[in-house]
Amino acid sequence: MVSRAYTVAFQGVEARTVEVQCAVTAGLPAFSIVGLPDKAVSEARDRVRTALTSMAIALPSKRITVNLSPADLPKEGSHFDLPIAMALLSALDILPDDVTAGVVALGELSLDGSLIPVVGALPAAMAAASQNRGLLCPAASGAEAAWVGNAQVIAAASLGDVVRHYTGQSPIAPAEPGEVTVPPAGRDLRDVKGQERAKRALEIAAAGRHHLMFVGTPGSGKSMLAARLPSILPQLTAPEALETSMIHSLAGLLDEGGISRARPFREPHHTASMAAIIGGGRLAKPGEVSLAHNGVLFMDEFPEFPRTVLETLRQPIETGEVMIARANAHVKYPCRFMLVAAANPCKCGYLSDPERACARVPACGEDYMGRISGPLMDRFDLRVDVPPVAFRDLDLPASGDTSAQVAARVAQARQIQIDRFADHPNITLNADAEGDVLDVIAPPDPEARALLTKAAERFHLSARGYHRVIRVARTIADLDGSEDLRKSHIAEALSYRLATPVVA
Repeated sequence: MVSRAYTVAFQGVEARTVEVQCAVTAGLPAFSIVGLPDKAVSEARDRVRTALTSMAIALPSKRITVNLSPADLPKEGSHFDLPIAMALLSALDILPDDVTAGVVALGELSLDGSLIPVVGALPAAMAAASQNRGLLCPAASGAEAAWVGNAQVIAAASLGDVVRHYTGQSPIAPAEPGEVTVPPAGRDLRDVKGQERAKRALEIAAAGRHHLMFVGTPGSGKSMLAARLPSILPQLTAPEALETSMIHSLAGLLDEGGISRARPFREPHHTASMAAIIGGGRLAKPGEVSLAHNGVLFMDEFPEFPRTVLETLRQPIETGEVMIARANAHVKYPCRFMLVAAANPCKCGYLSDPERACARVPACGEDYMGRISGPLMDRFDLRVDVPPVAFRDLDLPASGDTSAQVAARVAQARQIQIDRFADHPNITLNADAEGDVLDVIAPPDPEARALLTKAAERFHLSARGYHRVIRVARTIADLDGSEDLRKSHIAEALSYRLATPVVA
């Protein structure tokens, strides 16, 4: 007789169902696991055997075979320990067959039988809910998995607790969702002295999720501005929070099962590898672009990143998803993020200062910014020069709007866009508009269209650049509360689009 339990194998954010089959048959004593297991799964037999021994459960002197079906799907990770133990306990008539068949189980076993938390509890709970099954997981993962709501989550501290629960000796209450993490108060935009044009660009970028590049001398405030971007972004909606948390669950970044409504803000160092930025590695884990999904990816010292890393950003920026193709894995992750880049105008950083610039001006600036390819630069909607602030201005009192005031305008503009694209499920903000939807936000005003056409011909805008100007102008109009796209909106959008990336 074959006993069955169920678990999942992760392929990106997708959790594929795996049937764990266990047969105890006559023959020489052995314990084998088949079905394309990796090293961690193969070692599960020793952890399961020792954990059962700690519970005073002796394995019979027979041949034990565990098959992980489908057999052609790679099985990776230590979370297969618990379902293998469940199937074996069912084969030994310790647990009823209907119990093991009615739950999706995942968890790592320690040698004393306690359950160790594993990554991926949230997507596993989603898979269990879609199959009308419950979820069995370690106690530390219960609060995270319970956020799904459509599946009953049993979070046990040990394998012994699992047996006592399903045999009715000591039932375990279903797990409750963890607390919603309240984002701490961010740095206030009003702290930035001067840089009014850069602040305006930051507000526009936040309102429409447009990609933004700051170029300026060292110490001019580029990183300071970017660090205040989270303080003007609206909180994640419930679907966005769940989608983002699924990726963070796979990366093991959820703290004590709590789900945060704060938008991700990732800032990798310029020495990061391609696998760290895009994703990959032995288990094809999500990279920074996916961890920044629904949030911000800030890349300081942008030209210092390896050229191969920068070029791999081009497709994710356009499609909002990244395919990690390896010899043994093809995994797709969502990565709809807002890219904010900061760069010095040249290697020394003082191209615009005649007293401090090197003797290679302007060739040094052209060589340095030339590390960023034209196609990648074309994907930035706004390019802003950030000049140094005069010393006398640093002593002036804070001026301008606070982050709360800017955030209110950003939230209002985003709501306008959400209402506008309500009939288009894959489009939420102006930055997503394309095809026929782009015609909805195109400039109807003859003067606005004439200005855009003239600028496109004069400055040889690409088709991508032409459409991005329209999207930015539409966001500017939304911030102004204007239903019409006017000439002034196009003019302001063009001023950011045509800004030279080199301060001269």
